[in-house]
Amino acid sequence: MYILSMNMIEDPIPKMNLGEYEEVATFSGKELEGVVTEHPFIERESIVVLADYVSSEAGTGCVHTAPGHGHDDFITGKKYELPILTPVDDKGRFTEEVELFKGRFVFDADKDIIDLLKERGALLGAERISHSYPHCWRCKKPIIFRATEQWFVAVDNNRLRERALKAVKETEWIPKWSQARIVGMLNVRPDWCISRQRNWGVPIPIFYCDECNEPIVSDETLKFFQNLVREKGVEVWYLEETDSLLPPGTKCPKCGSKSFSKGNDILDVWFESGSSHLAVLKPENGLQWPSDLYLEGSDQHRGWFQISLLIAMATRGAPPFSTVLTHGFMIDENGRAMHKSLGNVISPNEITDKYGADVLRLWVTSEDYRNDIVLSFNLLDQVAEVYRRIRNTIRFMLGNLYDFDATKHSVSLEDMEEMDIYALMKFNELKKKVLSYYELMEFHKIFHSVHYFCAEDMSAFYLDVLKDRLYIEKPDSPRRRSAQTAISKILKEFLLLMAPIIPFTTEEAYQNLPDTMRDVESVHLGDLPTIDEWEMPELYSRWEKLMEVRGEVNKALEDLRKSGDIGHSLDAEVVLY
Repeated sequence: MYILSMNMIEDPIPKMNLGEYEEVATFSGKELEGVVTEHPFIERESIVVLADYVSSEAGTGCVHTAPGHGHDDFITGKKYELPILTPVDDKGRFTEEVELFKGRFVFDADKDIIDLLKERGALLGAERISHSYPHCWRCKKPIIFRATEQWFVAVDNNRLRERALKAVKETEWIPKWSQARIVGMLNVRPDWCISRQRNWGVPIPIFYCDECNEPIVSDETLKFFQNLVREKGVEVWYLEETDSLLPPGTKCPKCGSKSFSKGNDILDVWFESGSSHLAVLKPENGLQWPSDLYLEGSDQHRGWFQISLLIAMATRGAPPFSTVLTHGFMIDENGRAMHKSLGNVISPNEITDKYGADVLRLWVTSEDYRNDIVLSFNLLDQVAEVYRRIRNTIRFMLGNLYDFDATKHSVSLEDMEEMDIYALMKFNELKKKVLSYYELMEFHKIFHSVHYFCAEDMSAFYLDVLKDRLYIEKPDSPRRRSAQTAISKILKEFLLLMAPIIPFTTEEAYQNLPDTMRDVESVHLGDLPTIDEWEMPELYSRWEKLMEVRGEVNKALEDLRKSGDIGHSLDAEVVLY
């Protein structure tokens, strides 16, 4: 008699070579709970347990469970009070608990286990299938899970989880959705396993009684070891004998023994990085606690952000940061993550050698870091073209200030040409946007706003029209000085505005400003420009209307050029009606 899941009868029956069969009874799976079964080749009884992770898409609907070799099975085993059997050593070999295969690497024994099942008449069918199985991210080999004794931080003790969730809501998260991400992770996170089995690292200063194996740890032993580390460094754990690491007269609280051994566990490296704020953010380092900003990739909601928060809440009762900013990951133009193994990595040195550091920085600014970011030479070429427009705009203004002395030639706002005032107002609009985007950390919007300003407002219109005044009129004419006054203010403040993004270009230009325009030694010692408070709404509205008309005229001229009716704009006469 065979017991199968009803919705799977058509799948396993043919593979079991049972021939004709008769259905004698149906019942719910729950009725099997607690039924005692016989192991196929070990003299042992096993009970049937229920679990919601057993697949109903393939197989018989019944699987073996190994509480010592998988998280889900471990939880099920604890639920049913099953023994946590782990018959595999730390090298992946069967222990003496599996007498038939003792010393064999578990995956090497697969074929022999199948043969044994056949020999015992317990194998009804066998086939190869493809399924998902965890592999090591580094060596790509399949992972063997083992239940072992470890040290944990109980996240619900002293309301740690609750207090951490409250702190998350009091912290600024950029982008805003990242707050929901870490809240979701904190809500479901298990206790934190902080012990690791490595040959070297920060030791967990716990000792074990040689007589009864009782863990020895107290405020007294911890403070004693803390003082040793302060004096001799963490290496003292590995260099000194056990007796030297414990306070004199230490006794086992359970059996009274005075003989102890050092534990072999080290701290999870996340515990180290997560506590870095306690070591770094000190007044003697010129820093304050908490940090203004934590910045990392979106994977750190599970890692550094969360661990730093838990440690800070446990030790200081407050989060270690005021703001947390999350960015996406680098991907290639095919949407694949960049890895050396895939051969699709573009190194920063490769980019700076070809384009210069400012183009690399400008590209970073051009992308919305809140999402995954595509990097390719095609995109870098496009950003390099934008950089050239910005640089040419700077160069044009700088080149036309060679004879301008701000202390002698500046024209007051009341005496300036209307077009120059309009240009200053357009630049003031740019300042408002850029300063706001800096505050909001929306740097990609700075890129697009600056590009439009340089390409359209300046190069395609204002600076193009200025050429007659700057090149033809007398050097000291009021109209020329008005233009120079406008571009001197725009240029200087533009350099200050863009210094965080293209620092080398702005510094180079700043050092070439006329002496009377430089009031600090470096552009990077200057403050960001402030927004001008003055307004001329009627003038601005008039020029905006004129620009609208100009746009319509340019469209009409372009149509005439395409049709061959004119060769150049100067060949046409414009009539407005």
